[in-house]
Amino acid sequence: MNIQPLLDALDLQENAARALADDLRTQIDGLQTRLREAETHIEHLAITRKTVTRLADRLPAHTPDLPEHPDYPRILAAFNHTTGPLRAKDVCEALGHELLPKNVEGTRAKLKRLVKLGILTEADTGNFTRKP
Repeated sequence: MNIQPLLDALDLQENAARALADDLRTQIDGLQTRLREAETHIEHLAITRKTVTRLADRLPAHTPDLPEHPDYPRILAAFNHTTGPLRAKDVCEALGHELLPKNVEGTRAKLKRLVKLGILTEADTGNFTRKP
């Protein structure tokens, strides 16, 4: 009996199996690399989430849109530079307006509007502070 054809057939199958195994190893190596990259990306996202969450407490609350008068951002800047309450007269001085009754009353009206928008509070009559 001649077994050479059987051995040749086995060689062909063995070579095909080796080629398949080599191909699968290459695919596994590529998948392992992609998996490591994905896991690293997940770690970075987790770190970013943790950082953003911790910083969120330090960010100021969203303020409503301010009216379109140029004094409003300047008024808020005056409150950012003080720790205590301000009166309309104090804000007028901070804005560089003359202390005329019309300027003080106009500033008081702007302060009251900021109270209605929820940006300032009026602790005592005429004493305005930044909302905590």
